[in-house]
Amino acid sequence: MSEPLRILVLHGPNLNLLGTREPEVYGHTTLAEIDQELAELAKARGAQIQALQSNHEGVLIDRIQEARGEIHGILINPGGLTHTSVSLRDALVGVELPIVEVHLSNVQAREAFRHHSYVAGVAVGTVAGFGARSYRLGLEALLDHLSD
Repeated sequence: MSEPLRILVLHGPNLNLLGTREPEVYGHTTLAEIDQELAELAKARGAQIQALQSNHEGVLIDRIQEARGEIHGILINPGGLTHTSVSLRDALVGVELPIVEVHLSNVQAREAFRHHSYVAGVAVGTVAGFGARSYRLGLEALLDHLSD
C-alpha cells in the first residue's frame, strides 16, 4: 500500500473570522467547517490534510518551509497577502511543491488592488468566486494533479 498524499492547507490573515466577517462577501461557512469538509474529502480520496490559519506572514512562511520533504502539495488562500507578499511567493517557489491558490470571492470582480496575485504565477491553478466551495474544488484539482 502506498503512503497517502499529504496536503498542507494554509489560510491567511483574517480567515479565522469566516462565518461572521462580511458574510455578504465571504459567506456564512466557518473556517472549522471548511477544514472539516476538506478532511473528509481528503480521506475519501485516500489523502490527508494538515490545516493552519495564521494572521502572521512569518508563521505561514515558516510552515511552508517546513513542508519540504513531508508534504506533497499546498492548497492556499493567502487572504490579503495575495496582493502584497513577495516573501510568501518566494517561500512557495522555494519548496518546489505544486500549489493551488483559492479565494472565496471573485477577486477579479472586486477592487482593483485585488486583481494582482503574487501567488497565481507560481500556482498550478487558481479557484476563486465559489465561496467555501472554492476550497473543495481546489483540493480536488490538486489531488487530481498529484495523481496524474
